[in-house]
Amino acid sequence: MRTDQILTRLERVFARLDREPERPAHLQTPRMSRHRVVLLGSTFAFYLAIVVAVLTTSWLVRLDWQVMFFRPYEQWPQLHAFLDYLVVLGQRGPTAVMVAAWLGWRSWRQHTLRPLITLGVALLLLNVTVGSVKLGLGRLGPHYATTIGSAELFAGGDIFPSGHTANAVVTWGILAYLASTVTTRRVLSIVSAVVSLSVGATTVYLGTHWVSDVLLGWSAGLLIMLALPWFEPLIAGVEAWVFAKREAMRRRVEAGTLPAPVAAMLVPLLSAGGKWRPPAPAGAPAPAAAATPAPVPAQTAAAAAATGHTALARPTAHLSGRPHLVRPERLPGAPAGSRRPAHGDRAGAARAAARPAAGGS
Repeated sequence: MRTDQILTRLERVFARLDREPERPAHLQTPRMSRHRVVLLGSTFAFYLAIVVAVLTTSWLVRLDWQVMFFRPYEQWPQLHAFLDYLVVLGQRGPTAVMVAAWLGWRSWRQHTLRPLITLGVALLLLNVTVGSVKLGLGRLGPHYATTIGSAELFAGGDIFPSGHTANAVVTWGILAYLASTVTTRRVLSIVSAVVSLSVGATTVYLGTHWVSDVLLGWSAGLLIMLALPWFEPLIAGVEAWVFAKREAMRRRVEAGTLPAPVAAMLVPLLSAGGKWRPPAPAGAPAPAAAATPAPVPAQTAAAAAATGHTALARPTAHLSGRPHLVRPERLPGAPAGSRRPAHGDRAGAARAAARPAAGGS
């Protein structure tokens, strides 16, 4: 009788997780170096200069109007269809889903929540900083401008700074920030810079943002990326808190203090990323540690000694706590009785096989 072990989908996931490597030791958390501090200060000064230039209706506002009257989407209409798709790389919803999927896979591979928590912290900072400035200044976009030459501030708009541009800097820049090697970090930094510059220029082409909106969006996103090392202790604390809560829930599941439906729902989450297994239910037979050979009957041993053969113990089937698939000896609907021919038929068949097939008398 052949037995095949059945593995459920969840058990296959557990087996995969057990073979995954632990968090690589060479991963280093970025620190706030002197070079980063200088870049942060320079970017912040540039940010303030753009805000002051718009508030004072300086030459930057005049440039905004000149580009708006130039109408790039009318100068190069053949690019419109392509740039309509390219600008999606700056929308928060689609980009956050794509990047979160990649970082979630990295978290699963490396048994750490740092990539996902870092993304969440960066997006939270982006929403708070950019959203507050948008609502505070209330600037109208080019399509809703009312007074030529005006900065269109405090008019109930939400266009300054450009959210598309800032989101492109943060969402794609987080991949470079979390890169595990120097070469990968440099390549991803270049890619994120090209994507964010392209998205910002596309919004100006489509007429949805002023030039100054894009400049301030680039600065806002870069400020968040440069300031992220200051939030690394917070990220580590959140990760440690989540793992501590998971261990506490594991102990409650093992102690049986949770209702059975709740424990059944929590088992997949508590078992992911480690070798912990839920306790066996009460009354379930414990799996055998090792299969012991079955004793050889006395008649079999005596017959083996008379014929000169060694009596071997028949190995027993592998015992496991999981269900097994047993192959039936007979298909349903097959006639009853033995499938072997009678003894006389077997003897006749043996004599027929010994007779030569052709030739001879």
